[in-house]
Amino acid sequence: MRKLVIEKGAVRANMAVIRKRAEGAALYGVLTGDGGGAGLAPMARLLRDEGVSRFAVGSVEEVQELREAGFVDEEILMLRATVDREELDRLVDLNAVCTISSVDTGLVLNAVAENRSTVAEAHIQVDTGMGFGGFLVGEPEKILLAYRSLPNVALSGIYTQLHTTGKGQEVEAQLQQFHQVLDAIHAAGFETGLVHAAGSYALMHFDAARLDAVRAGSVLLGRCRRTQGDGLTTVGYGEAPLSEVRWLPRGHTVGSDKLVTLKKPTRVAVLPVGYQNGFGVERPRFSSFWDLWRWWRKNRQRTVRLGGQRVRIIGSIGATETILNVTDVKCSAGDTAVFDLDPLYARGVQIEYR
Repeated sequence: MRKLVIEKGAVRANMAVIRKRAEGAALYGVLTGDGGGAGLAPMARLLRDEGVSRFAVGSVEEVQELREAGFVDEEILMLRATVDREELDRLVDLNAVCTISSVDTGLVLNAVAENRSTVAEAHIQVDTGMGFGGFLVGEPEKILLAYRSLPNVALSGIYTQLHTTGKGQEVEAQLQQFHQVLDAIHAAGFETGLVHAAGSYALMHFDAARLDAVRAGSVLLGRCRRTQGDGLTTVGYGEAPLSEVRWLPRGHTVGSDKLVTLKKPTRVAVLPVGYQNGFGVERPRFSSFWDLWRWWRKNRQRTVRLGGQRVRIIGSIGATETILNVTDVKCSAGDTAVFDLDPLYARGVQIEYR
């Protein structure tokens, strides 16, 4: 059986790093995309055991899954605005904290809550440059309209999302714009509630982004853009049994799109995992020539672990199978191979927490 293994101890170690970086700020565990591919409910349980009581998700279905998994009293923030009344009805029923990103989204949420004779809780979203949604920083009067004109909405927080290109001056500019919005709200006599801007990367790299709260997502798995010595541990690896082991003669070809001709008799093993399972498809990030070179070298020399030894891949990774050179390794069909697998891209595998 093909597995994605999540090591609890590694997640806990990353939590310790996150807490130190947060310096007492409230912590949202961001579980969008099925907990970053690590499983929504099991990751939430692990975080709750670590004292996390606030979560952020990206869909109504994720809110519902958490509530049905027993997360009854925890705060769940919906990190996406919507004007879909059916979605808003469900979010109100599930006692989720909604996002208001415009006058229209605020008015629709207010109408839904009014029709249900209740008050919905929400956070204001401000667009400081990402462009995915939020009130524009140059239109504070629209934000103030949300504070003045939504009697059935309790605004308990405000946030922005930072486009972290790695340049400190750009982050500073975004934060300055955000603070100008906060100042305008305070000058009008309103309270902002919980203020948050830092996602995983900003949390690890920019102290100024640490406000009332921080949002930890990929950093939980140690898979945000990292720097050496940040203390994070990469979480998530794959396991699968070899489906076949045999000898191939000299001159035999191996592969599909890029054939490799064997120069001598070679003992090969078939690993029943390929790029459709997320093996070898990690999205590279290049900030320099050396990043590109390291990525190229890693893929050229990609290996798996078998019986405590590193085993080279022959040719390219296939759709659902990969060929290994096991000429000098004692192994047989059914033996377990261990390989790098990013939870975000893992598909068709069973998730197991250890």
